Amino acid sequence: MDRVLVTGGAGFIGQRTALALNRRGYAVRLFDQLASRVHAREEWPDGLTSSFECVRGDVRARDELLNALRGVVAVVHLAAYQDYLPDFSTFLTTNAAATALLYELIVSERLPIQRVVIASSQAVYGEGAYACDEHGLQFPNARSLDQLERRDWEIRCKVCAQELAWRPTDETVVNPQNPYGISKLSQELVGIHLGRRYGIPTVALRYSITQGAGQSFRNAYSGICRIFSSCAIHGQPFPVYEDGQQRRDYVYVEDVVAANVLALTGDCPAYEVFNVGGQEAISVLDYARVVSTVAGVDLPIDLRARFRVGDTRHVVSTSGKLRALGWRQTKSVAEIVQEYLDWARLQAPPKGVTETAQAEMRRLGAVRTAG
Repeated sequence: MDRVLVTGGAGFIGQRTALALNRRGYAVRLFDQLASRVHAREEWPDGLTSSFECVRGDVRARDELLNALRGVVAVVHLAAYQDYLPDFSTFLTTNAAATALLYELIVSERLPIQRVVIASSQAVYGEGAYACDEHGLQFPNARSLDQLERRDWEIRCKVCAQELAWRPTDETVVNPQNPYGISKLSQELVGIHLGRRYGIPTVALRYSITQGAGQSFRNAYSGICRIFSSCAIHGQPFPVYEDGQQRRDYVYVEDVVAANVLALTGDCPAYEVFNVGGQEAISVLDYARVVSTVAGVDLPIDLRARFRVGDTRHVVSTSGKLRALGWRQTKSVAEIVQEYLDWARLQAPPKGVTETAQAEMRRLGAVRTAG
């Protein structure tokens, strides 16, 4: 039986990917650091050790990663560092340098790895695509702190300064603006180009915001579904940055898993990148309304002109390239929220996680209030 290594295997996407690969007849080895910021007890989640080979280790540690790589034919590389904190070097060492180490070991140890799937991110686009009626398609840089301090939220044309209209973003142009996006693009470049040079078939998947039951309550990065659902359960206002009109797309975790499996096992060309996006673009305010409707609550919106340094205004991925290979999205935002709420109510999510994360980000200057 062929064995596949899933790095970050104890994580939200990793566990589900392991189950999907197991159903397809693969033996699966999970490799994870079990960081306390995600795994409260720093232990393997229930049921994993009885179903899979579980190896604890750090993707940055040469000997630990080499031990995990021995005896496998493929790698789904999900291990990553995600946060809004200004610890720039951690993004690059965990996401980019560790990926370089992965390829270094495959080459230097002559490991018979037949395919690597790299989990990248929509963050590589920065602001993504916009259009001006007069000056055409643009891929703008991040908004300045001065602009955000003035509560001037929208992206403006570099020529005429008029507000730009967002457009769906394909895989063509990348322009990362924050340390996470920079590190994920670096990871892609390492994988695609070193993979091609040394004959290690590699595919990079750029996930949109991935959501579904099972997301860690402890990980402040895990996003809007966890935060707003927790607010609905505890009767707290929905905290919203800027004016809440930011547009995003949200993809169901099982659809991401299906993309991982397709990239690993299907007719998916090597040395290519693919968006893995959601069904629809939705504003943050509309997301809050979806959660309110699904949860059956009527809670206020907490709008205090706060913003996160380095946030994009609008970014929405289009997944036509992956859909051409047979991949499909299966759940809407409302369906994802329903699944998450049903699960979360059984877990009794702790109060205060969002508030604690907000306070830390304010202390470090990652979250600010406009003047």
